Amino acid sequence: MSTPQRTRKSPEARAAEIQRAAVALAHEQGLAALTLRSVAERAGVTPALVAHYRPSMDALVAEVFADVVGEELAEVRTVVAGTPGQRLARLFSTILGDGRDDVTLVWVEAWAHGRRNPALSAAIDEQMAAWQAFVTGIIVDGCRDGVFTTDDPDAVAWQLLGMIDGLAAHALARGTDSAPFVARLARASEVLVGAEPGTVTAA
Repeated sequence: MSTPQRTRKSPEARAAEIQRAAVALAHEQGLAALTLRSVAERAGVTPALVAHYRPSMDALVAEVFADVVGEELAEVRTVVAGTPGQRLARLFSTILGDGRDDVTLVWVEAWAHGRRNPALSAAIDEQMAAWQAFVTGIIVDGCRDGVFTTDDPDAVAWQLLGMIDGLAAHALARGTDSAPFVARLARASEVLVGAEPGTVTAA
């Protein structure tokens, strides 16, 4: 019986394979699960090979974090559409809806470990800034259209993100559903952006 020939992969293909394995593992078990051994097992390679391609686990964790949360933002951008009020409402219902505990865990663990991982800390800053810019853009559009009246869209965006993250993290820790808080958050957001009642909740 002949032995199947192994296909030798290019360095680029092998590095991408390891990255995909690490991202999949983070979705399933969180950032804390990322070790040389666990990533190697998931990728079907040796720990030595992972270490060869990814000599810094801190850097790998940071890149995995950026991949996971960046992918979520890209997804959210595609579903958050309509008027500014509708966009805020859809943002809340999407982020606090079912099926996002994996990304919430990645965020929570990143905030916890970022103080000891400079690469991860930098990635957190970058991704939080991207989210804040996205939410700020919605608020600025609402002010331009005359439906929002806040004079500080940047600060309001940060406050809304803090509320979203807090609700999601609390629900994760308690093992409960954050979706019931969407309506309350929508009503609170109307006060923060300076909108008439129903501007966000009616969406």
